[in-house]
Amino acid sequence: MCEVVRVSLADTVSTAARNAWALTFGTGIGDPEPTPSTVVSVAPHRELRRYDGLDADGPAGADDPAVLLVPPLAAPAFCFDLRPDQSMARFLRDTGRATYLVDYGDITFEDRRMGFEDWVDDILPESIRQVSADRGGRAVDLVGWSIGGVLALLTAAADPTLPIRSITAIGAPLSYDHMVGVRELRALARLDGGRTATAAIRATGGVSAQLTRIAYRATAWDRELKRPFFIASNLADTATLARMETIDRFQNSLPGYPGRFYNQLWGRFMLNNDIGKGVVHFGDRTIALADVTVPVLLVGGPTDVITPAAAVEHGLTTLTGSPQVRYETAPGSHLGLLSARDTTWTYLDKFLRDLA
Repeated sequence: MCEVVRVSLADTVSTAARNAWALTFGTGIGDPEPTPSTVVSVAPHRELRRYDGLDADGPAGADDPAVLLVPPLAAPAFCFDLRPDQSMARFLRDTGRATYLVDYGDITFEDRRMGFEDWVDDILPESIRQVSADRGGRAVDLVGWSIGGVLALLTAAADPTLPIRSITAIGAPLSYDHMVGVRELRALARLDGGRTATAAIRATGGVSAQLTRIAYRATAWDRELKRPFFIASNLADTATLARMETIDRFQNSLPGYPGRFYNQLWGRFMLNNDIGKGVVHFGDRTIALADVTVPVLLVGGPTDVITPAAAVEHGLTTLTGSPQVRYETAPGSHLGLLSARDTTWTYLDKFLRDLA
């Protein structure tokens, strides 16, 4: 019995030492092991990938439509494929669905004139058409996270002829009246009509990647403060440290927003809550969420501090043209919603199966 304890202690010390070295002087705890994928097409801010495991026609006898993963801006596209056990992309592929991802690539100063319309009228519609064509004309299920879910809904509302079968919006802010801190921002903006913030964004061409990363970390300030203690407490737990490292890798890869896009987000969404009213105004043009005519699944997180569950649930009142709107909740952070296997993934799988 004593010998077993000595061996176990030795193994624990050895593991802790390796992990400490990997975190300080090495290359990290483990490789993220991205799910293998093939580039289908490349265009500016529209690289389309198909996850390997299915050919263009899918497995024999399968008639499942394709799934297109729609990331938000200011987040790396690999949010859907963080690591093998935290990969919605791998899960969808392994359940027999042809799974695709649209990657917007880097956002730079040169992209400062890009706005919501670039995604709603070009990037997403063309990606949807290409995915459908790659699957022999089948309809496409859209799965969007955060603002990606909003973009998916607006795209469907703007063009009902697109080959879309359904939309799943995870952690999507569908009412800024429910967003933390927005009320205070509106109070400050009333002092000058929001012109100072708008002018600053225009001058800098957008919100830089560095500012985006700082803001994201600020939403989990307690995690940052507890980080040293967390590492020390879990130094011999390789799996836990690997998950921590995955979140760090995600945070360190956050890109920025184009200037025009962020000013639209600031003016039309944060200040005026167009999305919460169900009709978004882009200049003289309007897009109404009531024009979404396909089934919708909404997933909100009661512990999500970036997009409160109530902001997601609000879609039940605005998506009035959809034949079916389901609302479910899942535990975890904003990012954690994407890797909630027993809730988010289960809801999504059932939703898509019920459509067949």
